[in-house]
Amino acid sequence: MPEIQAFRGIRYDLGHVGSLSDVIAPPYDVISPELQTALYKKHPCNVIRLILNRIEPGDDEVNNRYSRAKRFYQSWLAEGVLFREADPAVYVYYQEFEVAGRRYLRRGFMARVRLSQYGEGQVFPHEYTLRGPRMDQLMLMTMCKANMSQVFGMYPDPEQQTIAVLDEAVQTLTPVEAVDHLGVVHRMWAVTDPQLVTKLSAIVGPVPIFIADGHHRYETALEYREQLRDMGYLRPDHPAHYVLMHCVPMEDPGLIVLPTYRLFRTVPDLSASELASRFGNLFSIQNIAQGPKAAHDVWDLIEKSPDPTILAIFTRRDQQWSILELTPTGREKMDDVATDHTPEWRNLGVAVLHRLIIEHLLKVEPPVEADYVHTVDEVVHGLETGTYPMAVLVKPATVQDIRDVSLQGDRMPAKSTYFYPKLCSGLVINPLE
Repeated sequence: MPEIQAFRGIRYDLGHVGSLSDVIAPPYDVISPELQTALYKKHPCNVIRLILNRIEPGDDEVNNRYSRAKRFYQSWLAEGVLFREADPAVYVYYQEFEVAGRRYLRRGFMARVRLSQYGEGQVFPHEYTLRGPRMDQLMLMTMCKANMSQVFGMYPDPEQQTIAVLDEAVQTLTPVEAVDHLGVVHRMWAVTDPQLVTKLSAIVGPVPIFIADGHHRYETALEYREQLRDMGYLRPDHPAHYVLMHCVPMEDPGLIVLPTYRLFRTVPDLSASELASRFGNLFSIQNIAQGPKAAHDVWDLIEKSPDPTILAIFTRRDQQWSILELTPTGREKMDDVATDHTPEWRNLGVAVLHRLIIEHLLKVEPPVEADYVHTVDEVVHGLETGTYPMAVLVKPATVQDIRDVSLQGDRMPAKSTYFYPKLCSGLVINPLE
């Protein structure tokens, strides 16, 4: 049963930094070197110096990106750039944004959520993690003793009780507000009314939480907790029993999952007819358009199809777009080549793509080299460079897919989901001491 807790968060004093928009940043794992440089230049106290400090010439075991993050964090606290909330709060967090010409509002709240090992509690992952990023985050957490960024969790709330509770909690309060580099508006309210925790606990407590984003941050928090336990520092009331999490109802209209398109670099450079000969009777194949710019029309067809496994493949050799749909024989073959996964997993478009097509039929050993993009315009631009022998348009996993796969104890292929927009770092920090 998930347990949530209010906490005394650490926030920017706007009297010191001016505009909150100047000091926020996306999560570390979506920040390019160019954006990192831009954020460094934007403000001397931008949170980038904490969550993704630059590697500098001469860095060693004593002076490095982690020790610099610690020094910035401590000096900003000492100078009043950052302040600690006077009373424990739940941080109501709304994001307003646009996708395909339509405005959305995603509503949720940030709180401490009690950690539990996967399989022992009510927190479920849907992705695997890599040791390198976990160790990177563990070093930062160990040096600064804080959750600098939040995990993104979602939970079922079919009656949408959360929205009513949160709207009521903030109706008389003034938010802090920031606009990020993509134009997303972030609004946050610090709510210190203890009744809010009681009301939210009644909604969240009985249901599972699924990690939408931030698996590395969650697993790092688990490792940090065990590290303290091994050293004998983990008292029963230690804040390391919890992790900072942003919680959003799965039914929220603003919970948007964007597709992740593939631009493959290291696959055979085949024509559409050559692909068809390899695929045999596993797919029905329709050649429908030619040229990179046809990607928009092709995606419209894919998006409208009720089949979650439908794919569109662009072959550079003949500039051909082909739509692929699994035949009954293809579905049997998918079952055969993915016996290590559940039926729910085998019904994902990304699973069919990577397990059946890339690994089994094209004989490309993972990990396959690819660039991953989220707009059709990026696909068109990439294909016009002539760099990629193949591109694939594939449907994203849905929120329901995540729930179904996760509850079976399975995990999705990499890049199955892209929740948009990303959560903002720099709104609130969770101290772990």
